Amino acid sequence: MIIAFDVNETLLDLRPLDALFEEAFGNAALRQQWFARMLQVAFVGGLTERYVDFTTAQHAALTMTARLQGVELADDDAQRIVDSMRTLPAHLDVPDALTRLKEEGFTLTTLTNSPLDVARDQMRHAGLADRFNATLSAHQVRALKPRREAYGLVASTFDVALDEVRLVAAHGWDVTGALAAGCAAAFVARPGQALIPIGDQPDIVGDDVAAVVDLVVARDRP
Repeated sequence: MIIAFDVNETLLDLRPLDALFEEAFGNAALRQQWFARMLQVAFVGGLTERYVDFTTAQHAALTMTARLQGVELADDDAQRIVDSMRTLPAHLDVPDALTRLKEEGFTLTTLTNSPLDVARDQMRHAGLADRFNATLSAHQVRALKPRREAYGLVASTFDVALDEVRLVAAHGWDVTGALAAGCAAAFVARPGQALIPIGDQPDIVGDDVAAVVDLVVARDRP
């Protein structure tokens, strides 16, 4: 079983961006609204077959947020927020959990919607790069998760069938996409995240990556 990890919010903590939103908008809570709008922009691109890369979607969502807040967002402030996505820290539960999977003999990859150069910077900065056999981005197939092509990238990279891939993610939409594509999935129930209660459900759910890894090892050990 190939274990593919989502990156933003699953492995990496976005809360350090709050200070930048406080500085730019006067409201740290807008960071979560911005991320949701960014996903909306990206998903509309996929549904209308007008591909929008994640970085472009992030800038667009900042523009939308500024307009809704009646704020004049300086270009430098917008760029600082987007660039800071490259330097997010790992959640505290992540490093040891990934190390355990490697020691148990699992093959690990990231599967993120961020462009590949961003993903590589993220893994290096968070000190996680050595845990992974590959760093993969849906941008490589110009089809962002939850489109089937993104999950297929993992299968084709490692020359396995889709049912030999397990996605680990803290987003219900990502888990739903993986299951619809024919993968297994595990949901990381981080605060503020919930599964979509329609359709197939993952067979593994845990409060953090460490809890999920315990269950993955028990179920999928090579």
